[in-house]
Amino acid sequence: MTPAARIAAAAGILDEIAGGRAAEQALLRWARASRFAGSKDRAAVRDHVFDALRRWRSAAALGGGESGRARMLGLLRQAGTDPDTLFTGAGHAPAPLSEAERAAGRVPEGAEALDLPDWLWPLWRASLGEEAAQAAEELRHRAPVFLRVNSLRATRDSARAALAEEGIATRPHPLAETALEVTEGARGVARSRAFTEGLVELQDAASQAVVAALPLAPGQRVLDYCAGGGGKALAMAARIAGPVAAHDANPARMSDLPARAARAGAEISRIADPEGPYDLVLCDAPCSGSGSWRRAPEGKWRLTAAGLDDLCRTQAQILTAAAALVAPGGTLAYATCSMLTPENGAQVADFLAGHPGWTLGSEHQFLPRDGGDGFYLACLTRRG
Repeated sequence: MTPAARIAAAAGILDEIAGGRAAEQALLRWARASRFAGSKDRAAVRDHVFDALRRWRSAAALGGGESGRARMLGLLRQAGTDPDTLFTGAGHAPAPLSEAERAAGRVPEGAEALDLPDWLWPLWRASLGEEAAQAAEELRHRAPVFLRVNSLRATRDSARAALAEEGIATRPHPLAETALEVTEGARGVARSRAFTEGLVELQDAASQAVVAALPLAPGQRVLDYCAGGGGKALAMAARIAGPVAAHDANPARMSDLPARAARAGAEISRIADPEGPYDLVLCDAPCSGSGSWRRAPEGKWRLTAAGLDDLCRTQAQILTAAAALVAPGGTLAYATCSMLTPENGAQVADFLAGHPGWTLGSEHQFLPRDGGDGFYLACLTRRG
Protein backbone atom coordinates (compact mmCIF):
# COMPACT_ATOMS: atom_id res chain seq x y z
CA MET A 1 0.00 0.00 0.00
CA THR A 2 1.14 3.52 -0.70
CA PRO A 3 1.17 6.11 2.11
CA ALA A 4 -1.86 7.73 0.47
CA ALA A 5 -3.76 4.42 0.36
CA ARG A 6 -3.09 3.96 4.06
CA ILE A 7 -4.61 7.41 4.71
CA ALA A 8 -7.72 6.43 2.74
CA ALA A 9 -8.05 3.16 4.63
CA ALA A 10 -7.74 4.90 7.99
CA ALA A 11 -10.41 7.43 6.98
CA GLY A 12 -12.87 4.63 6.27
CA ILE A 13 -12.14 2.92 9.57
CA LEU A 14 -12.64 6.19 11.45
CA ASP A 15 -16.09 6.53 9.90
CA GLU A 16 -16.98 3.10 11.31
CA ILE A 17 -15.73 4.10 14.75
CA ALA A 18 -17.72 7.34 14.61
CA GLY A 19 -20.76 5.20 13.82
CA GLY A 20 -20.32 3.30 17.08
CA ARG A 21 -18.09 0.35 16.19
CA ALA A 22 -15.23 -0.34 18.60
CA ALA A 23 -11.82 0.59 17.19
CA GLU A 24 -10.37 -2.91 17.47
CA GLN A 25 -13.40 -4.41 15.75
CA ALA A 26 -13.24 -1.84 12.95
CA LEU A 27 -9.54 -2.51 12.42
CA LEU A 28 -10.10 -6.26 12.39
CA ARG A 29 -12.93 -5.98 9.85
CA TRP A 30 -10.72 -3.90 7.58
CA ALA A 31 -7.77 -6.30 7.91
CA ARG A 32 -9.94 -9.32 7.05
CA ALA A 33 -11.32 -7.54 4.01
CA SER A 34 -7.87 -6.31 2.92
CA ARG A 35 -5.76 -9.44 2.52
CA PHE A 36 -3.45 -7.47 0.24
CA ALA A 37 -2.27 -5.38 3.19
CA GLY A 38 1.06 -6.51 4.62
CA SER A 39 2.09 -6.32 8.26
CA LYS A 40 3.70 -2.90 7.77
CA ASP A 41 0.55 -1.63 6.07
CA ARG A 42 -1.65 -2.89 8.91
CA ALA A 43 0.64 -1.32 11.49
CA ALA A 44 0.68 2.03 9.66
CA VAL A 45 -3.11 2.12 9.28
CA ARG A 46 -3.51 1.24 12.94
CA ASP A 47 -1.16 4.08 13.91
CA HIS A 48 -3.17 6.55 11.80
CA VAL A 49 -6.43 5.43 13.41
CA PHE A 50 -5.13 5.72 16.96
CA ASP A 51 -3.45 9.06 16.25
CA ALA A 52 -6.85 10.34 15.09
CA LEU A 53 -8.57 8.92 18.18
CA ARG A 54 -6.10 10.70 20.43
CA ARG A 55 -6.81 13.97 18.58
CA TRP A 56 -10.44 13.37 17.72
CA ARG A 57 -11.65 16.93 18.32
CA SER A 58 -8.63 18.97 17.25
CA ALA A 59 -8.23 16.98 14.03
CA ALA A 60 -11.90 17.53 13.19
CA ALA A 61 -11.56 21.27 13.80
CA LEU A 62 -8.47 21.59 11.61
CA GLY A 63 -9.93 19.31 8.96
CA GLY A 64 -13.22 21.16 8.83
CA GLY A 65 -15.52 18.21 9.52
CA GLU A 66 -16.50 15.12 11.49
CA SER A 67 -15.79 12.53 8.79
CA GLY A 68 -12.79 10.23 8.77
CA ARG A 69 -11.53 12.02 5.67
CA ALA A 70 -11.74 15.41 7.42
CA ARG A 71 -9.99 14.08 10.51
CA MET A 72 -7.14 12.62 8.46
CA LEU A 73 -6.86 15.97 6.69
CA GLY A 74 -6.71 17.67 10.08
CA LEU A 75 -3.95 15.32 11.27
CA LEU A 76 -1.88 16.09 8.19
CA ARG A 77 -2.30 19.82 8.79
CA GLN A 78 -1.22 19.35 12.43
CA ALA A 79 1.89 17.51 11.25
CA GLY A 80 2.74 20.22 8.72
CA THR A 81 2.32 17.80 5.80
CA ASP A 82 0.96 19.17 2.52
CA PRO A 83 -2.33 17.28 2.02
CA ASP A 84 -2.10 17.67 -1.74
CA THR A 85 0.81 15.25 -1.79
CA LEU A 86 -1.51 12.48 -0.50
CA PHE A 87 -5.03 13.54 -1.51
CA THR A 88 -4.32 12.95 -5.20
CA GLY A 89 -6.98 10.46 -6.32
CA ALA A 90 -4.27 8.34 -7.92
CA GLY A 91 -4.66 4.61 -7.41
CA HIS A 92 -6.19 4.05 -3.97
CA ALA A 93 -5.35 7.53 -2.66
CA PRO A 94 -8.07 9.80 -1.27
CA ALA A 95 -9.78 11.99 -3.85
CA PRO A 96 -8.26 15.44 -4.38
CA LEU A 97 -9.37 18.17 -2.02
CA SER A 98 -12.30 20.32 -3.09
CA GLU A 99 -12.13 24.07 -2.83
CA ALA A 100 -14.55 23.86 0.12
CA GLU A 101 -12.21 21.47 1.92
CA ARG A 102 -9.27 23.74 1.27
CA ALA A 103 -11.14 26.67 2.80
CA ALA A 104 -12.55 24.69 5.73
CA GLY A 105 -10.81 24.14 9.04
CA ARG A 106 -9.98 26.34 11.97
CA VAL A 107 -7.64 26.45 14.93
CA PRO A 108 -9.17 24.48 17.84
CA GLU A 109 -9.73 26.24 21.15
CA GLY A 110 -10.13 25.37 24.82
CA ALA A 111 -10.92 21.75 25.66
CA GLU A 112 -11.16 21.06 21.94
CA ALA A 113 -7.48 21.99 21.51
CA LEU A 114 -6.57 19.67 24.40
CA ASP A 115 -8.72 16.88 22.92
CA LEU A 116 -10.98 16.52 25.93
CA PRO A 117 -14.79 16.51 26.07
CA ASP A 118 -16.21 19.85 27.17
CA TRP A 119 -18.08 18.28 30.12
CA LEU A 120 -14.86 16.75 31.46
CA TRP A 121 -12.58 19.79 31.31
CA PRO A 122 -13.79 21.48 34.56
CA LEU A 123 -13.36 18.21 36.50
CA TRP A 124 -9.99 17.60 34.82
CA ARG A 125 -8.78 21.04 35.82
CA ALA A 126 -10.11 20.65 39.38
CA SER A 127 -8.36 17.28 39.69
CA LEU A 128 -4.98 18.26 38.25
CA GLY A 129 -4.67 22.01 38.84
CA GLU A 130 -1.58 23.43 37.18
CA GLU A 131 -0.80 20.01 35.69
CA ALA A 132 -4.12 19.85 33.80
CA ALA A 133 -3.06 21.22 30.42
CA GLN A 134 0.22 19.30 30.30
CA ALA A 135 -1.46 16.04 31.29
CA ALA A 136 -4.05 16.48 28.53
CA GLU A 137 -1.32 17.29 26.02
CA GLU A 138 0.64 14.15 26.95
CA LEU A 139 -2.43 12.05 26.16
CA ARG A 140 -2.49 13.43 22.61
CA HIS A 141 0.75 11.54 21.82
CA ARG A 142 1.68 7.89 21.48
CA ALA A 143 2.76 6.11 24.64
CA PRO A 144 6.22 4.59 24.99
CA VAL A 145 6.53 0.80 25.03
CA PHE A 146 7.68 -0.51 28.41
CA LEU A 147 8.81 -3.91 29.61
CA ARG A 148 9.04 -5.30 33.11
CA VAL A 149 12.11 -7.37 33.84
CA ASN A 150 10.95 -10.57 35.53
CA SER A 151 13.33 -11.03 38.46
CA LEU A 152 12.30 -14.69 38.69
CA ARG A 153 14.01 -15.28 35.34
CA ALA A 154 16.52 -12.51 34.71
CA THR A 155 18.39 -9.46 35.88
CA ARG A 156 17.91 -6.14 34.17
CA ASP A 157 21.28 -6.46 32.42
CA SER A 158 20.72 -10.02 31.24
CA ALA A 159 17.25 -9.14 29.93
CA ARG A 160 18.60 -6.15 28.04
CA ALA A 161 21.36 -8.28 26.53
CA ALA A 162 18.87 -10.95 25.42
CA LEU A 163 16.64 -8.34 23.81
CA ALA A 164 19.59 -6.66 22.10
CA GLU A 165 20.57 -9.96 20.47
CA GLU A 166 17.28 -9.78 18.56
CA GLY A 167 17.54 -6.12 17.61
CA ILE A 168 15.40 -4.74 20.44
CA ALA A 169 17.09 -1.77 22.10
CA THR A 170 16.06 -0.69 25.60
CA ARG A 171 17.04 1.70 28.33
CA PRO A 172 16.26 1.64 32.07
CA HIS A 173 13.46 3.94 33.19
CA PRO A 174 13.57 5.76 36.54
CA LEU A 175 9.97 5.00 37.55
CA ALA A 176 10.86 1.44 38.60
CA GLU A 177 14.01 -0.67 38.87
CA THR A 178 12.34 -3.33 36.74
CA ALA A 179 11.24 -0.93 33.98
CA LEU A 180 12.81 -0.90 30.53
CA GLU A 181 11.71 1.53 27.81
CA VAL A 182 11.93 0.07 24.32
CA THR A 183 13.72 2.51 22.04
CA GLU A 184 14.04 0.33 18.93
CA GLY A 185 12.38 -2.84 17.66
CA ALA A 186 9.16 -2.63 19.69
CA ARG A 187 7.12 -4.60 17.16
CA GLY A 188 9.42 -7.59 17.62
CA VAL A 189 9.04 -7.90 21.40
CA ALA A 190 6.23 -10.48 21.42
CA ARG A 191 8.23 -12.77 19.10
CA SER A 192 11.52 -12.41 20.98
CA ARG A 193 13.14 -15.14 23.04
CA ALA A 194 13.30 -12.78 26.01
CA PHE A 195 9.51 -12.52 25.95
CA THR A 196 8.59 -16.12 25.11
CA GLU A 197 10.95 -17.44 27.80
CA GLY A 198 9.54 -15.10 30.47
CA LEU A 199 12.50 -12.79 30.96
CA VAL A 200 10.28 -9.76 30.33
CA GLU A 201 6.60 -8.84 30.31
CA LEU A 202 4.86 -5.93 28.62
CA GLN A 203 3.84 -3.57 31.43
CA ASP A 204 3.66 0.20 31.74
CA ALA A 205 6.37 1.80 33.89
CA ALA A 206 3.89 3.51 36.21
CA SER A 207 2.03 0.23 36.69
CA GLN A 208 5.36 -1.26 37.74
CA ALA A 209 5.94 1.69 40.07
CA VAL A 210 2.59 0.97 41.76
CA VAL A 211 3.71 -2.57 42.58
CA ALA A 212 7.12 -1.30 43.69
CA ALA A 213 5.40 1.05 46.17
CA LEU A 214 3.41 -1.73 47.86
CA PRO A 215 4.56 -2.85 51.34
CA LEU A 216 5.30 -6.40 50.20
CA ALA A 217 7.57 -8.93 51.86
CA PRO A 218 8.34 -12.63 51.33
CA GLY A 219 6.00 -14.93 53.23
CA GLN A 220 3.00 -12.62 53.10
CA ARG A 221 -0.42 -13.85 52.04
CA VAL A 222 -1.25 -11.64 49.03
CA LEU A 223 -4.43 -11.22 46.96
CA ASP A 224 -4.93 -9.35 43.69
CA TYR A 225 -8.66 -8.70 44.05
CA CYS A 226 -9.29 -7.18 40.58
CA ALA A 227 -6.66 -9.18 38.72
CA GLY A 228 -7.85 -8.82 35.12
CA GLY A 229 -5.09 -10.16 32.88
CA GLY A 230 -2.82 -10.55 35.89
CA GLY A 231 0.01 -8.14 35.14
CA LYS A 232 0.23 -6.83 38.70
CA ALA A 233 -0.27 -10.30 40.20
CA LEU A 234 2.76 -11.49 38.21
CA ALA A 235 4.79 -8.46 39.30
CA MET A 236 3.87 -9.03 42.96
CA ALA A 237 4.79 -12.72 42.72
CA ALA A 238 8.19 -11.71 41.36
CA ARG A 239 8.68 -9.21 44.17
CA ILE A 240 7.99 -11.66 46.98
CA ALA A 241 9.31 -14.73 45.12
CA GLY A 242 6.25 -16.54 46.37
CA PRO A 243 2.58 -17.30 45.70
CA VAL A 244 -0.09 -14.71 44.92
CA ALA A 245 -3.84 -15.33 44.75
CA ALA A 246 -5.76 -13.72 41.88
CA HIS A 247 -9.49 -12.97 41.79
CA ASP A 248 -11.70 -11.14 39.33
CA ALA A 249 -15.44 -10.57 39.23
CA ASN A 250 -15.28 -11.78 35.63
CA PRO A 251 -13.09 -14.92 35.73
CA ALA A 252 -12.81 -14.93 31.92
CA ARG A 253 -10.48 -11.95 32.17
CA MET A 254 -7.96 -14.25 33.86
CA SER A 255 -8.09 -16.95 31.18
CA ASP A 256 -4.55 -16.27 29.96
CA LEU A 257 -3.07 -16.01 33.45
CA PRO A 258 -2.02 -19.67 33.89
CA ALA A 259 0.00 -19.59 30.67
CA ARG A 260 1.54 -16.23 31.60
CA ALA A 261 2.42 -17.49 35.07
CA ALA A 262 4.04 -20.64 33.66
CA ARG A 263 6.11 -18.57 31.26
CA ALA A 264 7.19 -16.27 34.09
CA GLY A 265 7.89 -19.04 36.60
CA ALA A 266 5.41 -17.39 38.98
CA GLU A 267 3.07 -19.14 41.41
CA ILE A 268 -0.39 -17.72 40.80
CA SER A 269 -3.65 -19.33 41.92
CA ARG A 270 -6.99 -18.17 40.55
CA ILE A 271 -9.54 -17.84 43.36
CA ALA A 272 -13.30 -17.68 42.75
CA ASP A 273 -14.26 -16.85 46.36
CA PRO A 274 -11.33 -15.40 48.33
CA GLU A 275 -11.21 -16.15 52.04
CA GLY A 276 -9.17 -13.88 54.28
CA PRO A 277 -7.29 -12.85 56.10
CA TYR A 278 -4.63 -11.58 53.69
CA ASP A 279 -1.64 -9.47 54.63
CA LEU A 280 -2.11 -7.37 51.50
CA VAL A 281 -5.08 -7.02 49.18
CA LEU A 282 -4.59 -5.02 45.99
CA CYS A 283 -7.68 -3.50 44.36
CA ASP A 284 -6.74 -2.25 40.91
CA ALA A 285 -10.31 -1.09 40.48
CA PRO A 286 -12.32 -0.57 37.30
CA CYS A 287 -12.03 3.11 36.41
CA SER A 288 -12.29 5.71 33.66
CA GLY A 289 -8.82 4.74 32.41
CA SER A 290 -8.05 8.44 32.05
CA GLY A 291 -4.40 7.88 32.89
CA SER A 292 -4.02 5.47 29.98
CA TRP A 293 -5.98 7.27 27.29
CA ARG A 294 -2.95 7.63 25.05
CA ARG A 295 -2.95 3.80 24.85
CA ALA A 296 -6.74 3.42 24.74
CA PRO A 297 -7.98 6.80 23.46
CA GLU A 298 -11.50 5.56 22.69
CA GLY A 299 -12.21 5.75 26.41
CA LYS A 300 -11.89 9.53 26.27
CA TRP A 301 -14.88 9.79 23.99
CA ARG A 302 -16.98 6.91 25.36
CA LEU A 303 -16.92 8.15 28.98
CA THR A 304 -19.93 10.14 30.20
CA ALA A 305 -20.69 11.91 33.47
CA ALA A 306 -23.26 9.21 34.29
CA GLY A 307 -20.74 6.50 33.43
CA LEU A 308 -18.19 8.06 35.74
CA ASP A 309 -20.74 8.11 38.58
CA ASP A 310 -21.42 4.41 37.99
CA LEU A 311 -17.70 3.64 38.14
CA CYS A 312 -17.34 5.52 41.43
CA ARG A 313 -20.16 3.50 42.97
CA THR A 314 -18.52 0.27 41.82
CA GLN A 315 -15.18 1.36 43.25
CA ALA A 316 -16.75 2.05 46.64
CA GLN A 317 -18.39 -1.38 46.66
CA ILE A 318 -15.09 -3.06 45.78
CA LEU A 319 -13.24 -1.25 48.55
CA THR A 320 -15.80 -2.31 51.14
CA ALA A 321 -15.78 -5.94 49.99
CA ALA A 322 -12.00 -6.17 49.81
CA ALA A 323 -11.52 -4.54 53.21
CA ALA A 324 -13.22 -7.51 54.85
CA LEU A 325 -10.44 -9.77 53.54
CA VAL A 326 -7.55 -7.84 55.13
CA ALA A 327 -5.92 -9.09 58.31
CA PRO A 328 -5.50 -6.77 61.34
CA GLY A 329 -2.38 -4.73 60.68
CA GLY A 330 -2.61 -5.60 56.98
CA THR A 331 -2.78 -3.38 53.91
CA LEU A 332 -5.60 -2.59 51.52
CA ALA A 333 -3.97 -1.11 48.42
CA TYR A 334 -6.37 0.85 46.20
CA ALA A 335 -5.17 1.68 42.67
CA THR A 336 -6.63 3.14 39.50
CA CYS A 337 -5.21 4.13 36.13
CA SER A 338 -7.08 7.41 36.54
CA MET A 339 -6.13 11.01 37.24
CA LEU A 340 -9.59 12.14 38.37
CA THR A 341 -10.14 13.04 42.02
CA PRO A 342 -13.60 11.43 42.37
CA GLU A 343 -12.03 8.06 41.56
CA ASN A 344 -8.93 8.60 43.66
CA GLY A 345 -8.48 10.87 46.66
CA ALA A 346 -12.21 11.46 47.14
CA GLN A 347 -12.91 7.74 46.95
CA VAL A 348 -10.33 7.00 49.63
CA ALA A 349 -11.56 9.85 51.84
CA ASP A 350 -15.12 8.51 51.64
CA PHE A 351 -13.91 5.02 52.55
CA LEU A 352 -11.96 6.27 55.57
CA ALA A 353 -14.92 8.34 56.74
CA GLY A 354 -17.12 5.26 56.73
CA HIS A 355 -14.52 2.82 58.13
CA PRO A 356 -13.00 4.23 61.33
CA GLY A 357 -10.75 1.21 61.81
CA TRP A 358 -8.53 2.22 58.90
CA THR A 359 -5.77 4.78 58.35
CA LEU A 360 -4.05 6.11 55.24
CA GLY A 361 -0.44 4.96 55.15
CA SER A 362 0.80 6.36 51.84
CA GLU A 363 -0.57 7.92 48.68
CA HIS A 364 0.97 8.29 45.21
CA GLN A 365 -0.19 10.00 42.02
CA PHE A 366 1.78 9.21 38.89
CA LEU A 367 1.27 11.49 35.88
CA PRO A 368 2.16 11.03 32.21
CA ARG A 369 4.93 13.62 32.57
CA ASP A 370 6.69 11.06 34.79
CA GLY A 371 7.06 8.89 31.70
CA GLY A 372 4.41 6.22 32.19
CA ASP A 373 0.63 6.26 32.36
CA GLY A 374 -1.35 8.18 34.94
CA PHE A 375 -1.85 6.01 38.03
CA TYR A 376 -3.08 6.49 41.58
CA LEU A 377 -2.23 4.37 44.62
CA ALA A 378 -3.35 4.60 48.25
CA CYS A 379 -2.17 2.12 50.85
CA LEU A 380 -4.63 1.81 53.73
CA THR A 381 -3.77 0.04 57.00
CA ARG A 382 -6.22 -1.90 59.09
CA ARG A 383 -5.65 -1.23 62.78
CA GLY A 384 -4.68 -4.32 64.73
